Order: sequence, then C-alpha cells, then structure tokens
Amino acid sequence: MPQLIASVEGVEIKHVHLRKDRTTLGRRPYNDIVLNNPLVSGEHCVFELHGLADVYVEDLASTNGTYLNGHMIKARERLQDNDAIAIGNFRIQYIAASEESGFHQTAEMKLDAHSAAAASSALASLNASFKVLSGSSAGLEVPVVKAVSTFGNPAVSVVAVSHRRYGYYVAHLTGPIAPTLNGIAVSGEAVPLVHNDVLELAGTSMQFLLKDSS
Repeated sequence: MPQLIASVEGVEIKHVHLRKDRTTLGRRPYNDIVLNNPLVSGEHCVFELHGLADVYVEDLASTNGTYLNGHMIKARERLQDNDAIAIGNFRIQYIAASEESGFHQTAEMKLDAHSAAAASSALASLNASFKVLSGSSAGLEVPVVKAVSTFGNPAVSVVAVSHRRYGYYVAHLTGPIAPTLNGIAVSGEAVPLVHNDVLELAGTSMQFLLKDSS
C-alpha cells in the first residue's frame, strides 16, 4: 500500500498509508493530513489514489507552493517510489510499497529490532516535560505530550521536539538565533534528548525531564 512519511528537519512526524481515493493535506483540521504551520495553506495539496498503487499529487492553489523533487508543481503529477515532496519546512517521502508493514525505517530511524523494542517499552512508562529554569516562569513544568511539539518565539528561535518510538529529539525549526543544548548549538539536524539536558531557547533555560509515570 502506498505510504507518505512526513518529517520536519529530519524528525518524522507522520506516517500515512494511502487508503482513500483522495487524501487532502493542509493546515485546517478537516484535512486527512494536518500540518499546523503558517507555511501550510488551509487546503494545500491532495494525493489521489488510482487503482491499487498509482498516486498523483496536485497543489490546491496554495500560497507557498508544493515542490516535487525540487521543482514547483504546476499541474497534477504522478509520484514515483522515493519521490520527495517539500511544503515549507516539511519534507514528505513517498513510498510505493504494496504491503502494509506498519513501520518504515528511514535513514534517521535505523535500529535493530531488539534495541527498538526495548527502547520503546522503556519510554512507554515515562512522561517527558521541560522545567523552566530562568525568568518569571522559573519552576514551571511544561509537559511534552504531542508527537511533535514546538517551543520558542518565531522572531528569535523555535525548536521542534519530537517523540519517536525510541526517544525524544530536538531540532532548530526557525528563527535567527540557534538554540543550544548543554552549551552546544542545535542545528536543523535532530539530536537526542536525555534526562536533565538543558536547552537554551530564546533567552530561556529549560531542563528536559523524564519521569516514571507508573
């Protein structure tokens, strides 16, 4: 079954199997694939499934355009295996797989089966949060509950924190000032978070915490 794997700065956020004749993507909540970001139009593009495996993508007159393998889509185009679609900061990989495996390993996600299973089991019993260490909100704990959470000020710096099967990762999403993790600059390449890491973001220090939920 054809699949779409959406990521932000190398961090996977959605994995969708194309079962419907039309699968819409956009910022509005009624879309089949919702990407809540200002760079994404309310109704941005549509994926059309013809037969069992032929998939076409069409831009829906979006503001910022839909790009396929580096070129802007002007009309409906048929997708080929491993095609790359770009929408703002989002990257979507098309996989023309005939079987539904339920999990596709991208280059950023390679783990052996035993390691992945063990890590996933351990994470299931932990709650993640950021504890603010500086400023007027010092002491406040902000839970990380979404598959991808964003933090920061767009005018300064914004990060994306992703919850994968085997860990939490942070990447610089937007803004002129790079955040730091334990004093080291964070780029667009996702890096893992561990308990007690300190993230400096938009002038605020935040401590990453993992607590047993049992």
